[in-house]
Amino acid sequence: MREELRVAAYAVCVRDGSMLLARWVARDGTRRWTLPGGGMEHGEDPYDTVVREAEEETGYAVEPVALLGVDSVRRTYPRPLGAQADFHGLRIVYEGRVTGGELRHETGGSTDMAAWHPLRAVPRLQRVGLVDVGLRLWRERPAAGRVAAPGGQDQRGSTTT
Repeated sequence: MREELRVAAYAVCVRDGSMLLARWVARDGTRRWTLPGGGMEHGEDPYDTVVREAEEETGYAVEPVALLGVDSVRRTYPRPLGAQADFHGLRIVYEGRVTGGELRHETGGSTDMAAWHPLRAVPRLQRVGLVDVGLRLWRERPAAGRVAAPGGQDQRGSTTT
């Protein structure tokens, strides 16, 4: 079984009672809302990752103002030719503040839309588990920086990356 590690950084941006989310598009075309952010490039600092990814996905300049915590998920999924992958995702979650830019949608990336959603409406959205993890970290601010994801789902709420 092939081992895969993905380290990513995400931003929880809440302003005036609304949360900034990006709509992730799965390989099968399924769309779910997620936190702005994504995978680190080799040698990149997580702080720089969340700044870069938030701008790519939303058009906003986002300043990380607090480290909220770290979330870890592990699952297996099928690979080509009948192989299996043992996936481990490590997600670094920051509180982010929008400092500039204009809301826009990403083109040619893993998301197709960005939008502000009232906090009270977030539970009704088609979303990935990481959104709930991020909200809990933001609200609870656990000293250890850790909350369990509901149902053990990955950030995308699916069984594939």
